[in-house]
Amino acid sequence: MNEEPERTQTFCAGVHDQGERLDQFLSTYAEELTRSRAQELIRSGHVYVNKRTAKPSYRLKTGDLIALSIPPARPYHLEPERVEFGVIHEDSSLIVLNKPPGVVIHPAPGHYTGTLVHGLLQHCRDLSGIGGELRPGIVHRLDKDTSGIMVAAKSDEAHAFLAAQFKAKKVTKQYTAIVHGILKGEQGVIDLPIARHAVRRKEMSVASFGGRRAVTRWHKEEELSGSFSLLVVTPKTGRTHQIRVHLAHAGHPIAGDFVYGYRKTWWKKHFPAAQDKVERQMLHAGRLGFIHPKSRVYCEFTAPMPEDMQIVLGLLRRADHLNEQ
Repeated sequence: MNEEPERTQTFCAGVHDQGERLDQFLSTYAEELTRSRAQELIRSGHVYVNKRTAKPSYRLKTGDLIALSIPPARPYHLEPERVEFGVIHEDSSLIVLNKPPGVVIHPAPGHYTGTLVHGLLQHCRDLSGIGGELRPGIVHRLDKDTSGIMVAAKSDEAHAFLAAQFKAKKVTKQYTAIVHGILKGEQGVIDLPIARHAVRRKEMSVASFGGRRAVTRWHKEEELSGSFSLLVVTPKTGRTHQIRVHLAHAGHPIAGDFVYGYRKTWWKKHFPAAQDKVERQMLHAGRLGFIHPKSRVYCEFTAPMPEDMQIVLGLLRRADHLNEQ
C-alpha cells in the first residue's frame, strides 16, 4: 500500500460562495472529500480560514482564504486475509468484482474474519485511503447470500464520485432471480415503501404507512416447470433487502430465500431433486454500470450466473421437459 505525503490545497471564496457553510464548500471544491470527511478534517485542525481554525458551520464571506491539509492515510486496523472473489476490472481508482454467495461485506458480530473487506485489503496494494484510512471504499452492498457484481473505490475521490451516482440513482443495476410462481404479464413495476419490520428487527417489510419509497422493475425471461419464473430485476432505489421484500410481498418470493420465502422443508416436500442444491436465495447481481470517476466515461460490467443457480435452473428446465412428455 502506498504511503502518501500530506497534501495541501488553498481556495478563495467567491461572491457566489457568500453564506455557504465551510464543510459544504470543501465537499464541493475538494472533489475527494465527502461532507462528513470535510467535517472531520475541520474539527481536527486541518482547515484554516484566513489563517484561523473554524467550525464546520462557519458561513463563508467573499474573499475568505481557505487552507486545507489532508494528512496521509492511516493504516487500517483489520488484518488482510485471502478471500476468494473474481476480479472483473481493476485500475488505480476502483475494483469491480464478482462476489461469491456466502461472503459478508463488512466485519460484524459473528463475522469478524473472512469478509470482503478483509479480502480487498489483501488484494489491493494501491489504496490511497478512504476517510483517512488505508481501506477499500465500499460504495454499495449485496446481502451475504446474494452473489454478483460490486464496485469498491480505492481513493476518497473515487469513493465520493461513485457514492454520488448511487445516491442520485444514476447507476445501472440489474439482477437475475428465480422466483416461486408464474407472474402475470411479461413485465411490471413494484412501487411500495419499505421499512424495518415492526417485530423482527433484522428483517424489512413493505410499510403500510411511513417507510422509504422503493421501486423495483421486473421482466419475465422464462416460465419454469409451471411453478417458477426466471426474472431480470432492475431496482430503481437501493433499500435494504428491497428485491427480496418486494417479490415476496407480490406473492413470488425468491427461491431459496428462507427469510422472506419458503423454508427448506418446502423443497423436501415439493421439489426433492433440488433440495440439496438450493442453499441460498437464487438472486444474482449480473450487471452494473456507472460513470468512471477518473475518465468520466460510462462503463458497464457483467458477471455470469454462478454455478449453483445454473444447476437449479437446469433442474427446473428438466422438469419442464419431463412434464411435456
